[in-house]
Parts: sequence; structure tokens; C-alpha cells
Amino acid sequence: MNIYKLNELSEEKLQFIMRRAELDITEFTPLATEVSLDVKKRGDAAVLEYTAKYDRVTLTAEQMKVSAQEIETGYNRLDAKTRDAIAYAAKNIRTFHAKQMPEDMWFTHVDEGLMCGEKTTPIVDVCLYVPRGKGSFPSVLLMLGVPAVVAGVPRITVITPPNEKGEVDDAILAAAKIIGITDIYKVGGIQGVAAVAFGTETIPKCHKILGPGNSYVTAAKRVLSSYIDVGLPAGPSECIILADEHADPEKVALDWMIEAEHGPDSAALLVTHSAELVEKTVPIVERQLAKLSDKRREFVTTNLNTYGGAVITGSLEESVAFVNDYAPEHMEVMTERPFETLEKIKNAGEILLGDYTPVTLCNFVLGPNAILPTGGFAKTFSSVSVFDFLKRSSVGYATRAGFERVRGAAQAIAEVEGFETHALAVKERK
Repeated sequence: MNIYKLNELSEEKLQFIMRRAELDITEFTPLATEVSLDVKKRGDAAVLEYTAKYDRVTLTAEQMKVSAQEIETGYNRLDAKTRDAIAYAAKNIRTFHAKQMPEDMWFTHVDEGLMCGEKTTPIVDVCLYVPRGKGSFPSVLLMLGVPAVVAGVPRITVITPPNEKGEVDDAILAAAKIIGITDIYKVGGIQGVAAVAFGTETIPKCHKILGPGNSYVTAAKRVLSSYIDVGLPAGPSECIILADEHADPEKVALDWMIEAEHGPDSAALLVTHSAELVEKTVPIVERQLAKLSDKRREFVTTNLNTYGGAVITGSLEESVAFVNDYAPEHMEVMTERPFETLEKIKNAGEILLGDYTPVTLCNFVLGPNAILPTGGFAKTFSSVSVFDFLKRSSVGYATRAGFERVRGAAQAIAEVEGFETHALAVKERK
């Protein structure tokens, strides 16, 4: 397991930790370009061929769209306990995102006779990408679909890779039914992104796509970003546990492992100025590993020996500075006074406070959105929210008296910038 002392790290190793597995997808770009152009040219035929090649599932064009009966069957086939959990999570997520909704329209008077404001409307359509590579992820559909529904998007399309039976997993179908989404297509990967970017005979063209994916999906989004809005950067998962000497090693160990189990390209870091806490926590992690399946144990072990590990700093202030520089997707604050620490955190996709708010809660049921910027983009991006599904139009109005009040200033600025017709429009107006 990696255990670093921050003041002893070489610049090269520090940059490796900061960079994680995130940004270099250039090796996937040629394939993303090739597949995307083929889908643009041949539509459904190309999508079906690549689905057979990469997902090892043979479908017909008629089978690509999930039928209403398939949704109903999947919902009913799922066990009641899981259905109830999904419904409970959907309720909390809806409550949180409903609170985000802005006014439909507002105005303010900026001067006598001059009024301006904003009108907010939902975007006309959106594609939600629900990955499947390492399992079934109904929580991703909840985190994408609920705010889209709350925002009032008229047409919501879901694409998700089929399972080995050529079906969409029951948990995802149940989540779709619970939140009221019906347009679901059994396609993912590069071909899925290309299909919604260009539109095919079966799959509708969309103006925006949101949702996490693997390196192939990320490459496809970059290649196709001039054809479709690709939203926030959402790559391999990452988390920092920010702890001090008062933290409970048992809880720290459990939470440190959460993001590590996502896969070998994820990053799970414990950042603390307490070397004693690290000494107590590491054996607990090793003990807990025995309780995991072989696959998850391998993921956690690989993670903590590559992009993850412990970073020992010189003080809580230095730990906070490291966090703000790293800008993690998820972070937990396990300090003696977490709300005081919160005030100092500037860059993080989400901030979870105290001993009883593990990432698990926010990933699934607490309410805040768990689709967050990764790779340091939390410095400039926010989590998915209703605002990803809304757009704002500025509105302005001037009375005749208001126009007379400002025409001289408008003409002066137009003339200094050399825009003659701009100036003429106010100078000659009767």
C-alpha cells in the first residue's frame, strides 16, 4: 500500500498522484473517430455490428429499443427489497433537485424605464448514458433521470449497453419505471455516443449527452463534442478521506476502501497529518479485505498500490491545501470540527461531513447528485443538477423614456468600438 509523506514526495511522484488515470485518452481517439464516422454513414447497421463485436450481443434494429413490456417485466422481476430501495432513493433525489429549481422568469429594474431579467426553459432533449461494464448501475439512471424529469425535459433518451442476454438489467428498468422514463436503447460504447450524436433510423439524435463511461466513451465524447454537448467530465472514480488525529480508524478504513473498489484506474486517498492514524488504519483495511470477493479485493489492492494510498502532511492546513489542489470528485471530512473544516474546502465535487456520512449514502440514497467532475475538474465544474437540463434566456425591455435615458451612452460605446450600424440604430431612432 502506498504511504507517502508529502514533504518527501518528488515532483514526478506528486504529479502522478495529482494526475491519476484520468486525462490521456489519445490512444482511443483513432478508434473513436473511425467508429463514429461509420455510424454517421451507415446508421443502425454500423451500431448493430459494433454491438456484436464489442458487447458480443447480436440484436436486430427492432430489438434495440426496450419495449414497454420489457420495462414492466423487468420491474416485476426485480425483488421487492431492491425496488423499494430504488423508490426511496428516487424520492430523496427528487426532493434535493426540486429545491434547485429556479424561477421560470424574473425581472429587475436597472434604471427608470429599463427592465431586464431571465427566462428559464428546459433543453428540448437529452441522452442519459448508463454504463454497464463492471455491473448494473440503477443509481446512475436515478442521478441523471430524476433531475432531467424535475427540470421538465420533454424528450429523455437512455442508452445503456445490453447484458449477455441482449437485455437491459432489471434494476435499471425498475429505476426507469419509477421515475417515468420510457425511451431506452440497448446500445453503449463509442457506437452509442455516435448514434445519439448523429441519429440513426432507430435511435433519435440528441442535443446533449450526460453520464459516466469508460475510456472509449470518453474518447467518443471528445471526438463528437462539435456535434453534441457532452456535459461535465466524468471519468474514473476518486475520493479523498480528509482526517485528523480524532478520527475513528475503523470508520476511516471502511470509507477509504469505498472508491477503491470501483476499479484499478480509480483513486482512493487518505489525507491526514496524523501518522498514528495511518498506522492504526492500514491493518484494519488489510483485515477488511478478507471480507471482499476476489474481484473487489483485487480492485482495492491494486488501487491502493497505484493511484491511491495515504498522504501524510505536516498539519490540517496542509491537508486542506492538498485537497484543494487535488480537487477530488468525492471527499469525506472526518475531523474534530467538520463544519469548520468545510469552510476551508474550495474544490471538491461533493463534501460529506462527519463519521456517519460515507460516500455510500450520497452515491445512492441521500439526495445530492453523485455524478461529479473528476480528474481535477471540480475546480471549474459542478455536480450534475437540474441546471444541466435547463437553459436561460436573457430578457430586456426599455420604455421610450428609458431609451432616451441611455441612447447617448449606447451610441458612445458603439462608436468607440467602431460599430457604425449599432450607433446608427440609436442615433437615428425617432
